[in-house]
Amino acid sequence: MTQIQLVEVGARDGLQNEKVAVSTEAKLAFINRMIDAGIKRLEATSFVNPKLVPQMADAAEVMAGVPRDRGVSYIGLVLNKKGFDRAIEAGVDEVGCVVVASDTFGQKNQGQTIEDSIRVWHELSRAAAERGVKASLTVSAAFGCPFEGEVPLARVRDIVEACMKSPGVDLAVADTIGVGVPSQVTEMLRALKPLARDVPLRVHFHNTRNTGIANVAAAIAEGVTYVDASIGGIGGCPFAPRATGNVPTEDVLYMLQRMGIETGIDLERVIEAANWIETQLGKTVPGMVSKAGGFPAPAAKAA
Repeated sequence: MTQIQLVEVGARDGLQNEKVAVSTEAKLAFINRMIDAGIKRLEATSFVNPKLVPQMADAAEVMAGVPRDRGVSYIGLVLNKKGFDRAIEAGVDEVGCVVVASDTFGQKNQGQTIEDSIRVWHELSRAAAERGVKASLTVSAAFGCPFEGEVPLARVRDIVEACMKSPGVDLAVADTIGVGVPSQVTEMLRALKPLARDVPLRVHFHNTRNTGIANVAAAIAEGVTYVDASIGGIGGCPFAPRATGNVPTEDVLYMLQRMGIETGIDLERVIEAANWIETQLGKTVPGMVSKAGGFPAPAAKAA
């Protein structure tokens, strides 16, 4: 494998769980730093209930301010038709939809059972096709649920099989609470590949228990070429207890570069963005490479 597309989620999944209110201007500055680093596909915001996720209350304003001449695809997370309509009106390039692999978590997160969210996915996928907008699907809590515990692989398989009747541009499996391990990643991806057929698989790992990077490596070993990450490792689901953040973009980039895998993204600029977002949040971000830096070049020999 020689190339991976990183999908940057810091502006949405990264900021949605932060206690500090981040201004629209700061969000746009963050997004521009992502783009300056070479990121071409990113979650800009989510069109969800602002009372439940107040950090995303300015979704329309964010989309109104993003640069449209940089070749970037902007994703807006939507959970229902109302959110979809808002996202389309705001001008997203892609709607990100979610099916939760746990009834309890799904009802807490978006007021939907598994069956409900599968039905909504089919509805939104058709609506996106009619509007000429891309639609992607994430199966969240696929590796475990904080309320129900282990999520059977058979359940995830059944969900994917049902959802693939309306295929999206890609299919992501998400470790929403950061409990997955590499062997589980390998087993799941091998089970889902035949069901996904020609739809590319994507992975979304949270680093709650420090297994995120190892899980990314396991996914890449299985041929996955789309990886979600968040600058600084910030973020987490508001409905996931003890969430400590996503897998950090700069940590993933460092690993990929050392493995000889191209992303087209400038590691140093991402590190700068991670350091900058610390100043906005007033705290140190979880990522490691933003603290340690990349591997130093050899010192020049004296003449």
